[in-house]
Amino acid sequence: MKNEKAEEIFRKFLKEEKNRITPERFEVLEYALEYDGHFGADDLFILMKNSKSRVSRATVYNTLELLVQCGLLSKRNFGDNISRYESNFKRQQHDHLICVDCGKIVEFSDSRIFNLPEKICNDLGFELDSYSFNIFARCKDKKTCKKS
Repeated sequence: MKNEKAEEIFRKFLKEEKNRITPERFEVLEYALEYDGHFGADDLFILMKNSKSRVSRATVYNTLELLVQCGLLSKRNFGDNISRYESNFKRQQHDHLICVDCGKIVEFSDSRIFNLPEKICNDLGFELDSYSFNIFARCKDKKTCKKS
């Protein structure tokens, strides 16, 4: 496996939470971390099936939730009631700009946003756990908008 550190994190999490440690879960981990961009559970399942994996759909869904719980993946919803995942492993903090017409997702980082969630939590008497910042907009260039 290319992601030995991620495998170690996941194995430790599974042991601590008294979950079974199976080769199928680590196969899902590998595919999820190698996936380029945001993906739904079915997207990952189909990719794995097309690669001749024997992992079940239920194993993919369950393992993705475990990977979110242990912090290796983030679960996102971009306003279309579809849960999507993305790797947190070795990635910098970023936010999302989503076209409400075509669904295009652009990742961006902006230093003005970086400390804002922590400041808001402190000001309102909370301790930050995590945050997700999404901007919903429309592509300016209608010719390049992927709207179907």
